[in-house]
Amino acid sequence: MIKAGIIGATGYAGAELVRLLLAHKEVEIVWYGSRSYIDQKYASVYQNMFQLVEDRCLDDNLEELAKQADVIFTATPQGYCASVMSEEILSKAKVIDLSADFRIKDVSVYEAWYGIEHKSPQYISEAVYGLCEINREKIKEARLIANPGCYPTCSFLSIYPLVKEGIIDPSTIIIDAKSGTSGAGRGAKTDNLYCEVNENIKAYGVAVHRHTPEIEEQLSYAAGEPVIINFTPHLIPMNRGILVTAYASLKKKLSTEELREMYQKAYQEEYFVRVLEEGMVPQTKWVEGSNFVDVNFKLDERTNRVIMMGAMDNLVKGAAGQAVQNMNLMFGLKEQEGLQLVPMFP
Repeated sequence: MIKAGIIGATGYAGAELVRLLLAHKEVEIVWYGSRSYIDQKYASVYQNMFQLVEDRCLDDNLEELAKQADVIFTATPQGYCASVMSEEILSKAKVIDLSADFRIKDVSVYEAWYGIEHKSPQYISEAVYGLCEINREKIKEARLIANPGCYPTCSFLSIYPLVKEGIIDPSTIIIDAKSGTSGAGRGAKTDNLYCEVNENIKAYGVAVHRHTPEIEEQLSYAAGEPVIINFTPHLIPMNRGILVTAYASLKKKLSTEELREMYQKAYQEEYFVRVLEEGMVPQTKWVEGSNFVDVNFKLDERTNRVIMMGAMDNLVKGAAGQAVQNMNLMFGLKEQEGLQLVPMFP
């Protein structure tokens, strides 16, 4: 059995990790880390775990945890993982970090967008960006994984096939994204109160959202040239889900059939990326509670633009599910183990 520890187990992403790992036949959770609830029963924080988890919450002592666990998940705020990372920890356990601390390879870009000093830049080059569909072989050999962000995962997978084929002008990419409120975390914030969110939709982080450089960096790798985008996220009144609608100009005239071939080529072997049939649009309700990403596109012949669309659950493929997918690869397990979840509806 793989022994797993979770730091930040009482946040939304951490709780989702608990849910998924409890059902994983190859994993035993040995550490429910939560600085806010030390020595409280985990099931008193999340009552859905009543009689399923008898453990109490522990602190965030990674040095001690590394002695007990084979893999450590850090579902923590930006800056935490970088502040505690050490060779001693990585020599004993694999680490999958769900924050942005090791996603961006240029430390100056990270510090500029996140507004904090990076405490362990020596590990940035080693960390593997954990998007399994792109970096599968590197993930298998990694000891430190930078689990991708939710918006970047959905945005990148929606756009990737056409960027990789070089048939869209990357300077014209505009991404309009919408997320449920769980993406903002469990902390008490006025903007996330029921009366603030209900019956409302709003853009936020306009032109300055910190997922922008992560999306640009990964698209640049795919395009083989620097990519700069417009990215605008929106908060919508639902618990889970991300919907991305992205726009770009084609470099030449292409047919719907030619574009579809590019999507099929990119994802025909990918279990978790579902290319929808022509005329179907991705919807969050058809991926909720699952690790699937539904993608599709629409060719606008009148403007010679293509509209690329994607939908996924921000807590599963956008966080915990993707982390488990990475863990499976790192330990030589079947990639879908513990993640063959049928989307929930209604």
